[in-house]
Amino acid sequence: MESSLTAISDLILRPIAPLGLIYALGALALAVILVAAARGLKGAWLRLLALAALMMALLNPAVVREEREALADVVALVVDESASQGLEDRRETTRAAAEAVAAQIERLADAEGGRRPIELRRIEASMSDEAAGTRLMTALDEGLADVAEGRLAGAILITDGAVADGELRPAALFGGGEGEEGAEAASPAPLHVLLTGREGETDRRLVVENAPAFGLVGEPARFRFRVEETGAPSAETGSGALARVRAFVDGAPAAEGFARLGRSTEFTITLERAGATVVELRLDPIPGELTERNNAVAFSVNAVRDRLRVLLVSGEPHAGERTWRNLLKSDPSVDMAHFTILRPPAKATRASQSELALIPFPTRELFAEKLDQFDLIVLDRYRRWGILYESYIRNIANYVRGGGAVLISTGPAFAGFESMYRSPLGEIMPARPTSQVIEEPYLPQITELGARHPVTRGLEGSGDGVAAPSWGRWFRQIEVAALDGDIIMEGANERPLLILNRVGEGRIGMLASDQVWLWARGYDGGGPQAELLRRLAHWLMKEPELEEEALTAEPAPGGFTVERRSLTPGEKSVLSRGPDGVETLIPLEGAGDGVWRAVVATDVLGVHRLADAAESVISGPSERRTPLSAIAAVGPPSPAEFADPVSTAEHLAPAAEASGGAVRRLSEGGAPDLRRVREGRAQQGAGWIGLTRREAYAVRGVSLAGLAPAWVFFGLAALFSIAAWRVEGR
Repeated sequence: MESSLTAISDLILRPIAPLGLIYALGALALAVILVAAARGLKGAWLRLLALAALMMALLNPAVVREEREALADVVALVVDESASQGLEDRRETTRAAAEAVAAQIERLADAEGGRRPIELRRIEASMSDEAAGTRLMTALDEGLADVAEGRLAGAILITDGAVADGELRPAALFGGGEGEEGAEAASPAPLHVLLTGREGETDRRLVVENAPAFGLVGEPARFRFRVEETGAPSAETGSGALARVRAFVDGAPAAEGFARLGRSTEFTITLERAGATVVELRLDPIPGELTERNNAVAFSVNAVRDRLRVLLVSGEPHAGERTWRNLLKSDPSVDMAHFTILRPPAKATRASQSELALIPFPTRELFAEKLDQFDLIVLDRYRRWGILYESYIRNIANYVRGGGAVLISTGPAFAGFESMYRSPLGEIMPARPTSQVIEEPYLPQITELGARHPVTRGLEGSGDGVAAPSWGRWFRQIEVAALDGDIIMEGANERPLLILNRVGEGRIGMLASDQVWLWARGYDGGGPQAELLRRLAHWLMKEPELEEEALTAEPAPGGFTVERRSLTPGEKSVLSRGPDGVETLIPLEGAGDGVWRAVVATDVLGVHRLADAAESVISGPSERRTPLSAIAAVGPPSPAEFADPVSTAEHLAPAAEASGGAVRRLSEGGAPDLRRVREGRAQQGAGWIGLTRREAYAVRGVSLAGLAPAWVFFGLAALFSIAAWRVEGR
């Protein structure tokens, strides 16, 4: 739309002498003329004309001509695109209202006929800060930063009113920047609010008041929460005001109960394993509730073991015994009980039993009464001495089946008739001896499966699968035949060297050599002995970070990161269900060595439930826990956007009232009519809202021309002076 140019003329003075001097001379001359007139001189009026011509010559007047172009009145249309606008039909209502406002402004501009153009500036405001919520007024202020105060005709906000900066006073609207509430500003532009949503909305949400960041494995952890109800009272509010809340730990049901609205409630859960444990609270929805997006809250509790209790039993003194002892004693979180069999009971000696034993071996106390109190049992070159009865060894096997962990470090005796494989413990062993002991140098190798297993994946010096490892050689290996489990390392002649297996609820590992201590001594270059044994021990004790089949999720900027670990090759994918109920299939990219990852970008705040697409399907909030599932909490535990999603004018009404604007709900008749009004007039009425008519302009050209040359005025002054002399001379 083209705007017209208007010519405006103005008169200015360009004195050729200081104004003070000119005014002084003019006053003196005028005084003389007045005295002459008082004495009756006939030429006084001619002298007055001569003085006027002389003053015009000295002041040197000129005409300034400006070419002015009318500037467009700016109308700001702020559209709320935050997450809460996705509830019910708010998004569709917003789009329809925005189109209606734009069409009306176009018609108003056409009605002006080009005399006063109108510029519609659309500003889309989304949630810039998850914790702070939607900052609608900030977006308006930033979007009008380049607009002069005198050009803004008004601002129209289409929103549900769930904003965090409603007290802000934009400078373009109020002319003074951010002022105090209630402060009056000169001729502010009207701020009109068009509300989405409906009257009578009600909503409930969960608020976590206190949640521990850390907890002890096997100990109760307490957290406190409350249920709040906003908006109109629901039908259930009067019936006891109770809400059912359920707690889930890593997706598995842990506790449930009823909470009174607005009152603190406490749940207690027991952390069963070490590592990060995701605790999720779910609030049962009520009929007519606005949204269920704020009915679930998830937070992480890092579970740690108070003390790891390890029982190390060495069958005989040997060079590698101290390696195990030093490794376990170096960890301050490990309580180790170490017993070494110095002499078998059948060996003849003249010394008494009390003289030979430093302390008695508490076999009954350890292997019958307190066996389940240990997190790990290490049998280092132990043989069937007859010290442990068959019933005690069977207790060890049952301890593993019930969830315990045993590591067997074999020696030459494992290949003979004293082998522990011939005891009840052989029932759960992952391999059996072939009665052969290999006595030759060899280089321990990580198998293809071991390259993907967390215990041996990425060990320092392991090579890249093509080049040989850079660590040192070993010289003895007990030949075994694998029965079950995962062979993650192999030795001489590609024989199994390190085998891991799950038995019932527990785990067992077998190291078919007693020379891992060579790496600790640095022989032939040494090797990652400490790291290997540390990983091995923690895998046996079910450290979550060393699970070979796992699905984890971590928060990331703009979404979350998914990681899938697996021993089986092939493409991997994860099924995700967001808090809005939308299910998405996420393909994962291989990161090498049995790891697949994906970075998921999402602006949907809340709890996202993940499951391995090949093993399970997420069907609803009460689905059974799948073998591979995870939870990703996007945003803060209680996003400000959904803290109170009920549509309200409470936050924006003061600013609208201060500017003379109106608040209208779109569900009560759609978008109101727009009218152009003059400054100082009412900006709203029944069924309409106003836009101020501004008179801003831009100067496109300036020309300057004097009234007449100075010699003309001097000539007139001389002429009038001569005429006065002639008149008075007669």
